[in-house]
Amino acid sequence: MSAALVEAERLRKVYALPRERLTAPAPQVVAVDGVSFTLQAGRSLAVVGESGSGKSTLARLVMALEPPTAGRILQSGRDLAALSPGELRRARADFQMVFQDPYGSLDPRRTVGWTIAEPLSALTDAGRAEQRERVAEMLAQVGLRAADAEKYPHEFSGGQRQRIAIARALITRPKLIVADEPVSALDVSVQAQVLNLMRELEARFGVTYLLISHDLAVVNYVAAEIAVMYRGRIVEQAPTRALFDRPAHPYTRALLEAVPKPEPGRTRRRRARAEPAGEIGTGCSFAPRCPFAIDRCRVEAPSLRKLETGHAAACHRAEEVIAG
Repeated sequence: MSAALVEAERLRKVYALPRERLTAPAPQVVAVDGVSFTLQAGRSLAVVGESGSGKSTLARLVMALEPPTAGRILQSGRDLAALSPGELRRARADFQMVFQDPYGSLDPRRTVGWTIAEPLSALTDAGRAEQRERVAEMLAQVGLRAADAEKYPHEFSGGQRQRIAIARALITRPKLIVADEPVSALDVSVQAQVLNLMRELEARFGVTYLLISHDLAVVNYVAAEIAVMYRGRIVEQAPTRALFDRPAHPYTRALLEAVPKPEPGRTRRRRARAEPAGEIGTGCSFAPRCPFAIDRCRVEAPSLRKLETGHAAACHRAEEVIAG
């Protein structure tokens, strides 16, 4: 059996904050806390959670844009942290990233053709003629014209700019694309176009996505599997349909209940209740907000445990959450 596309082993990332006083120790924040997961080729994985849950930090760790404080990332069996700078540079042809902001992720001083070809120039030995040919091919694949290569980013709409960003990510024919909130900055109608494009390109090129999002409606459309993060930890992971049909963690249930649903005849929108998270102690970090919490939850942190095939949750009362 071939190595998994991505294997994360107990990843931890700690950031030091500015000192409050010159002689005081620097306070620390744990952005990712012991995260492990496996991403198989052809089974796109979405990581969801509210702001501050550690999703984007996890994306940067997978892309080797930052080193983990502890743990390791393997891509196709390679430990990225163990590679030399030259080896890591060559390996980057296999994994590319699409950023959230289609306006800030493109250089306004460079033509679209230059921007899309940049990974080829940096990571491969492709000559200029081949680069021009590949750029034209990628523009066509994302629904733009070859002549658009001579234009600048300000000449395109937000949705078109994100198509350009996707073309740039695909130009090296990577196995993995990490997409960090790729449609959150776009209008709803344009989001659907970009998501349809991502699905088409997944089928056409065999690319696998690691999709970072706070929007469960988006990941339901794109991902085969979902991992839910809360305060730096994965609290539930399951195939997409199983997670929507049988959520096993109270936080996942809260996220699903917050997804707007059409209710004919109702003029008021029910607001999801947001309660203070409280301090992280020795117990479950979600306990202060959890309607299922018992005394055990406040003193013993639950581990991520298997419930059924492919479905795991970090909750002492997961079976009751599914039933209730």
